[in-house]
Amino acid sequence: MKIVITGGGSGGHVYPLLAVADKVREISDKKHIIQPKIYFYSDQKYEPDVLFKQDIEYVPVLAGKLRRGAGIKGFFLNIGSAIKMAFGILDIFVKFFANMPDAIFTNGGYVAFPVLFVAKILKIPVIIHVSDTVPSRVLLYAGKFAHKISIAFPEAEKYFKNNKEKNRIALLGNPIRDEIKKKQLEGAYEYFKLNPALPTIWVLGGSQGSKIINDTLVSALPELVKKYQIIHQTGKKLYQDSYDRASVVLLNNPHKPRYKIFPYLNPLDIKLAAGAADLAVSRAGAGTIYELANWGIPSILIPISQKISRDQESNSFSYAKSGAAIVIRQKNLTPHILIHEIDRLFNNINELKEMSKSAKDFFKPDAEIKIAKLLLDIGLEHQK
Repeated sequence: MKIVITGGGSGGHVYPLLAVADKVREISDKKHIIQPKIYFYSDQKYEPDVLFKQDIEYVPVLAGKLRRGAGIKGFFLNIGSAIKMAFGILDIFVKFFANMPDAIFTNGGYVAFPVLFVAKILKIPVIIHVSDTVPSRVLLYAGKFAHKISIAFPEAEKYFKNNKEKNRIALLGNPIRDEIKKKQLEGAYEYFKLNPALPTIWVLGGSQGSKIINDTLVSALPELVKKYQIIHQTGKKLYQDSYDRASVVLLNNPHKPRYKIFPYLNPLDIKLAAGAADLAVSRAGAGTIYELANWGIPSILIPISQKISRDQESNSFSYAKSGAAIVIRQKNLTPHILIHEIDRLFNNINELKEMSKSAKDFFKPDAEIKIAKLLLDIGLEHQK
């Protein structure tokens, strides 16, 4: 059996694909199925070490991103993207005829379009996963012919209006990697050199980091470190600027050791940070929301503005409805408001406990297992 996983653009796209691929391997072993050959079709070789470890073959895809409302410059960029997409589709045809897949799994991204376009023509079974409240255009297109539509938020269902589509929708949650699924309590405070008696805030801005969250936090540090200790993941490109600014604002501050700054957290760091955190301040990517829900960590979500990302605000308000989080819109974010909301929550421990419970209630476990089983089932059926 041959299985293609496709998507890209960020860790938020790639990690769920890899989580499902890992479970495909695990289930195949348990059911004594011959291990399928798994291919990762994308325009970048994300996580090459993980691909090698999971025995996933990377296949490059030529694809172009279409831009909306970008003026004359955008018009010419879109022409170039359309040409790239056309060549990408032809290339996928050749690759599929030489090595026909039995099943395809995607969570979207422009890079998945040529793969899905060819899959539709060749009648290759497809499973799509909508991780956000608002499906992308690629996923809306694929929803018309996908064998199964997995969604993480109930709000996504309304975008698939066709009755046939609705019959194929399942609310499964978001896949999570095994390596970070269980937070690690033991040794967490020692690892980060934290005081167990002080509340711990974990600040993260997604895989790329967030300049506005970093800048706002750094400005708020002199007040925050009086009462709290902070684990701050800045993003690799934004680390030095945040580090330099924090060094200035905390110069000669007696509580400076309470602030821990990192460009990036590896899986072990993430599990330990989750074990130490009493509250998270975060962007509102679907993957991050589900990870926080899995760990039961109350959160303050600061979504990317709707002008840039059409899903994060919707994600954050959907999650906040469950009682697990509060939302600060990016346009309203200031050091004063951030400090006020953090103080308000820690002054009401019962609310924090209720938020933690609501997060756990919101979480839907084993999405990666359920999707992997579906993928194997349709792949085996296609082989017959």
